[in-house]
Amino acid sequence: MSNDKQQLINATQAWVEKVVVKYNICPFARQEVERGSIRYRVVESSDVASVLTSLIEECFYLTANEDTETTIMILANGFESFDYFLDLTDLANELLYEQDIEGIYQLAHFHPDYCFAGEPADDPANYTNRSPYPALHIIREATMEKALKNHPDPDQIPQRNIQFSRKKGREFFIKLLESCHKNER
Repeated sequence: MSNDKQQLINATQAWVEKVVVKYNICPFARQEVERGSIRYRVVESSDVASVLTSLIEECFYLTANEDTETTIMILANGFESFDYFLDLTDLANELLYEQDIEGIYQLAHFHPDYCFAGEPADDPANYTNRSPYPALHIIREATMEKALKNHPDPDQIPQRNIQFSRKKGREFFIKLLESCHKNER
């Protein structure tokens, strides 16, 4: 693996550990980090069709490798524009449906400029979905359903994250993401 790819993976792993797990943004992530069951794959192509092919390949990989719970596909090139990335995300979700694997896998998506619809770009709540690089997270639907069933109040997760991020503030998250880029794990 090239150093560049490894740097993207290191920054993304640092983000998962230092943001998602440490601050409980996703209460289900800690277990998978501790199990070492998260696969990180860098996709270097900026071509939408190639990225979508990689997405389906990763779904096949997960199907064949049950010990790998989830994949985070890190998009190295061409998706710096959040709007363009959202277009890709829409196409990716359509592809899961067309391939008849929606319901087996679902996608979460993260981006350095993530902004929830209708919210100002500087709202700290956006940082719950801001990552060092654009990324598609492939999640096993059955595992998510089980995790949600076992969580005491899954409907409160997003609200808790919004309150937490607004309490911590934008500058807190900017520094946190910068530390992930420095691979300070």
